[in-house]
Amino acid sequence: MSLEFVWLLMALVVVGWISFNGIQVREVALRAGREYCKAHGLQLLDQTVERTRSSLSRDERGQWRIWRRYGFEFTSDGERRYAGEIITLGQRVLRVNTDAHRILH
Repeated sequence: MSLEFVWLLMALVVVGWISFNGIQVREVALRAGREYCKAHGLQLLDQTVERTRSSLSRDERGQWRIWRRYGFEFTSDGERRYAGEIITLGQRVLRVNTDAHRILH
């Protein structure tokens, strides 16, 4: 086995792990978006989230994790679409933010 083959194999394993981990974190973000919308009387539109940004960041213990921002759309009145975002660090949701929106009583 050549050294180049070993490096290529290692690179493929890392890319595969990042891809698989990204799918898992996307599911965590989608669940957080659903729960947030349900708790606040909102409707998650399209039943999906979209990763809009990612980078490396340190967690509270100083370990490197992948920081991701996911966007989603929701409605509060069935007529207008509003934007929201979910921030994750590793597989943990840090926060869910939403645009100002109309509140129905």
